[in-house]
Amino acid sequence: QLRLVESGGGLVQPGGSLRLSCAASGNILSIATTGWYRQAPGKQRELVARITITGGNTNYADSVKGRFTISRDNAKNTVYLQMNSLKPEDTAVYYCKVTAVLIGTTTSRQWWGQGTQVTVSS
Repeated sequence: QLRLVESGGGLVQPGGSLRLSCAASGNILSIATTGWYRQAPGKQRELVARITITGGNTNYADSVKGRFTISRDNAKNTVYLQMNSLKPEDTAVYYCKVTAVLIGTTTSRQWWGQGTQVTVSS
């Protein structure tokens, strides 16, 4: 129905950068929002950044403001998370979540990606 493919995670030194991608495919009528979340070991999953697909409105967790930027390419149904000035505390599995309506339906649903590991360490 809807498939999410995340990519871009990896190991980076403190102060470095990574760009995550979340590509959606399938019988998509419309996507309302896409968000990036993260979960560190022993902690709850938390919102990192979110973007509305039509208006491009964004919001960020306080801990990443000024360092992370979320953006979208509507033609590719892809959302990016540019992460700069990475810190060890950014280490986590990062997940994207899409709120969308599928063709032939009228109700929006949410889908999660499989997650991508980001490790910030020297």
